[in-house]
Amino acid sequence: MDSQISNSRKIVKFQDGVLQETHDEIVTEHPLTIHLNGEEFATMVCSPDNIKELTIGFLASEGFIRKIDEIKNIQIDESKGYAYVDLHVKTVTASHEFHSKRFIGSCCGKSRQFYFHNDARTAKTSTSKMTLTPLQCISFMKDLQKGSVTFQETGGVHNAALFSADELIVSRTDIGRHNALDKILGYCIENRIPVRDKIIAFSGRISSEVLLKAAKIGVGIILSKSAPTNLAIKLADDLNITAVGFIRGNTFNVYSHPERIISGQKS
Repeated sequence: MDSQISNSRKIVKFQDGVLQETHDEIVTEHPLTIHLNGEEFATMVCSPDNIKELTIGFLASEGFIRKIDEIKNIQIDESKGYAYVDLHVKTVTASHEFHSKRFIGSCCGKSRQFYFHNDARTAKTSTSKMTLTPLQCISFMKDLQKGSVTFQETGGVHNAALFSADELIVSRTDIGRHNALDKILGYCIENRIPVRDKIIAFSGRISSEVLLKAAKIGVGIILSKSAPTNLAIKLADDLNITAVGFIRGNTFNVYSHPERIISGQKS
């Protein structure tokens, strides 16, 4: 698997009434096939970086692991795009719940064949006591965007970041919005980082799937520069998650559990 997240390509650009040759940065897209306990489990399309985190986060999101200690062995073959994972407990997937082989695209929505299947037992109702000021919400979104070098170069990736009340903890990029969040989850599991009083900042819209990913990570606040969907807001209400959207300039909208966004400065 090519470890470069983007590559330069010669293109023809039309600008100011003229066609001319130039170069453009193009995002890299690669398949990753996960083998779980000796069986081919899933193939997804992703950006070729932080593959171990993506694999761990994906398995956690699907309910196969909760802690890094549950993984007996994990091997990543980046050159061929394979991840081999053995768990201490040989989980057997019921045939009506999972397909032994399936393809997961980098786009959103219906590309996930098992949409909502495991969400009832893997999405957590937040117990976070975290609060943010409006200036913190705006500052975190600016930090996310400033750190999104690949997006600035290509415009073709999603970005997600995990913050504490004081600082950026980790930021991840991927062509798939779900993958960027799974990389965050995998990082937290691998490094044993507690997430209850953390914040997710996200570059794309807050869809129901993105909201559920935030719930599976375990955060109580998700920030976005884009809009939420109506189902995402309903899920945020039910799961006690504060969803903040349209963070642009010095404005934003709070769509659920506004009690976590407090006026003034924290003491």
